[in-house]
Order: sequence, then C-alpha cells, then structure tokens
Amino acid sequence: MADTLAKYRAKRNFNVTSEPAEGGQANEAARAFVIQKHWASRLHYDFRLELDGAMKSWAVPKGPSYDPSVKRMAVQVEDHPIAYNRFEGEIPKGQYGAGKVIIWDRGTWAPVGDPAEGYRRGHLKFDLHGVKMRGRWALIRMKGRESEKQPPWLLVKDRDEHARAESEFSVVDEQPDSVATPPRT
Repeated sequence: MADTLAKYRAKRNFNVTSEPAEGGQANEAARAFVIQKHWASRLHYDFRLELDGAMKSWAVPKGPSYDPSVKRMAVQVEDHPIAYNRFEGEIPKGQYGAGKVIIWDRGTWAPVGDPAEGYRRGHLKFDLHGVKMRGRWALIRMKGRESEKQPPWLLVKDRDEHARAESEFSVVDEQPDSVATPPRT
C-alpha cells in the first residue's frame, strides 16, 4: 500500500510546526470527522473524514451550509494523519498553511453504503454526528480536468429533518467558535 501521508509530510517541517507527522488510532466502528476553521492566506474550513487509516481532506472556502439548495465547493487536498483531529493552534509563518487553526466541529460519521466505493466513484454519502454538524450529507466529485492536482468536489446537505434555509440559519455565522477550546471572556 502506498504511503498516503507522503504528500502531507513533504509539505511540512516538523521541527518547526506542532502539527502531527503521523499517528492516531483508526476506528471503523466509529469513524471520526473533524472540521477545522483555518485562517491561512484565506479563511476556509478543512473538512476531514476518517477513511482507510487516514483523514481524507477537503478545503471548503465558505464552510458548510445546512441548506440543501446550496452546494459548497470542496477542494480535495492531501490526506492527513488521524492524529490531526486533535490539532488546534498556530501553524508558524513560513510553513505550509501558516495561520491559526481551531477545531470548529468534530464527531463521528457513518457512511451510507460502501465508503471506499463511494469515494472511488466520487459520490460519498454519509451521516454526521457532531456538535454542530448533524444529519445526512454528500461529497460529490465534479468533472474536472485530469491535470488538476486538487480535484473539485461539492459538499451538499441532504433534505432531512436537520436541513434549514440559509436565509434562516448560517451555521458558520451563528456558531463560529471552537468546540475544543472554551471561548475567552
């Protein structure tokens, strides 16, 4: 099996950054998900799903939406180690992704159908059981150019009891803080 974390490690100097180089315990019975709010060159949300011993990762520029009519761009990035689920802090200047990172949400996810097959086909459906993120969602790979290094996907909320119109509720605006670190008063 190829080293799925090779790209991740090649982009970072672990003598400088406190990001984990590897580690974390896989748990297929309760697969982890995490969404990290990341103030890098531009604010975005890093959406990560535990699959095949790593965290499959997407950068979602505007963050998730509970509105099924809103399709959020999700650019696939390199796999991250499962230990990254606990990372919250500052990536130093000069390092890849420099900027502040908080754990915006976390929990478990349950695939609908075979997750490896859904990922391979580019249509991955799943249920999220997080603090902020609940219900059924889908990641759908867009038809991109073969030359694209970072395949574009869409993150879409399914129509279920958790769905809400964006005009009524914006989860990123109404719940901006970390679920790991209490807000400072």
